[in-house]
Amino acid sequence: MAKTGGEMTELIKIDSGEAEIPYNWHCGPYWSRFFRGLRDEKKIYATKCPSCGTVYVPPREVCGPCFAKMEEWVKVGPEGVIEMFTIVKLPYINPSNGKPVNVPYTDVYVRLDGADTCLMHWLDETDEKKIAIGMRVKAVFRKKRTGTMHDIQHFILM
Repeated sequence: MAKTGGEMTELIKIDSGEAEIPYNWHCGPYWSRFFRGLRDEKKIYATKCPSCGTVYVPPREVCGPCFAKMEEWVKVGPEGVIEMFTIVKLPYINPSNGKPVNVPYTDVYVRLDGADTCLMHWLDETDEKKIAIGMRVKAVFRKKRTGTMHDIQHFILM
């Protein structure tokens, strides 16, 4: 019960239940090759623009500035540099499944060695005193990989 405007009001709590959204979708040839590299080889592949030389990870079919079709694949990482990070400390509910998200956790943008763009993922460190822009990190791959971005479990500080 809560007091509002001088009277007691019942506050209603609604349980969202178990939300599950099953789906299947085709990743296309570029993302499929990227995910196969993670799953089968524990390798991170990127595409390279034939016009300006920009190396994109995750891969893209067309270079943004040049509009050139990219067909050259290059191996990048698995090590790189932190370009940006944020430590999430505020608890919230995952809208996909209705369950609380474990906090704190660290989102990180990593510019992998050999890449010009960043890969967004997680860092296995939540103490902001131990993390800084420019620090070296390394990808940790899951033992059982299925061909998703989660085949990289997280990044660790080096």
